Amino acid sequence: MLKAGPSLSYRDAGVNVDAGNRSVEEIREAVRSTRRPEVLGDLGGFGGLFAPNFAGYKEPVLVSGTDGVGTKLKIAFMTGRRDTIGQDAVAMCVNDVLAQGAEPLFFLDYLAVGKLEPLQVKEIVSGVAAACRESGCALIGGETAEMAGFYETGEYDIAGFCVGAAERAKLLPRSDIAPGDVLVGLPSSGLHSNGFSLVRKICFERMKLNVDSVIPELGCALGAELLKPTRLYPKVVLPLLPEFDIKAIVHVTGGGFYDNIPRVLPAGTAADVDPGAWPIPPIFGLLQRWGNVTDFEMFRTFNMGIGMILVVPETEADGVIRSLARRGEPAFRIGSIAAGDRRVTIGTAAADVVK
Repeated sequence: MLKAGPSLSYRDAGVNVDAGNRSVEEIREAVRSTRRPEVLGDLGGFGGLFAPNFAGYKEPVLVSGTDGVGTKLKIAFMTGRRDTIGQDAVAMCVNDVLAQGAEPLFFLDYLAVGKLEPLQVKEIVSGVAAACRESGCALIGGETAEMAGFYETGEYDIAGFCVGAAERAKLLPRSDIAPGDVLVGLPSSGLHSNGFSLVRKICFERMKLNVDSVIPELGCALGAELLKPTRLYPKVVLPLLPEFDIKAIVHVTGGGFYDNIPRVLPAGTAADVDPGAWPIPPIFGLLQRWGNVTDFEMFRTFNMGIGMILVVPETEADGVIRSLARRGEPAFRIGSIAAGDRRVTIGTAAADVVK
């Protein structure tokens, strides 16, 4: 008969419950800083509590979104930085919810680590909380999982879940998008959180660069450029919704222009995009040159400097751009809606929606 040997504990298996409890205390104030009046309770329950105030809504609709950060996390591991990645997790969710015309209400995060270090958790979740504050949504809960032996030392994964609200009659996209409508583009902060498998292959495999490589065209180290957090659009776009006739919002995320614009196009319409209508940040030109990437592949993989697109009537386009300019927010006429079968044309390159 086998002998049991010395008594083993959960900590012996690599899971430190006490460190988990300390992590909760470390993030408590950051989470509280995101509170909205609708939030009930505090950290520590089995679920986050939110009592929505639907006063003024005739038919409120909840809009939900979930996403992760993807292989951009590899850049964070390479640099050792953990202060920006939380914003990426929030932005990927709240920007999707916003694209349906909804105001983000609350957010929950999921953080999985190999070895739980309270300072690591605090840095990541502080970034989540700061992004929630900027987006006007409450961080009402989440989960931190210590998964010993599953992640390499120092590695982790983070994902999030957001719920927003919109009036049913004002949900986007609308079905009356028509030829002549204008595409108004809002600048991105850089690569956001898409295409990083290609980015890493180009930069680190082909070009043999590292995150500390200083690139003159960027004016900074490569790692700093790649880790620029995804832009948060709610406070930029939400004030426009009651003021202007916005027919659709496109979050230019995974799939770039070619896969995301068709998501809002009704049958019988197409989109023509002028790639010379806005300044394309240098990182995109570098990646294209280093990787010998085609124009089509660039516009289907990356946001190319435009993170969100508003579809508005021609008569409202200038007003939208002026309104944004008064708040210090640049915007560009980047194209228009035409007749067609959900085709996107960028310069001379065109592609049909993937069926």
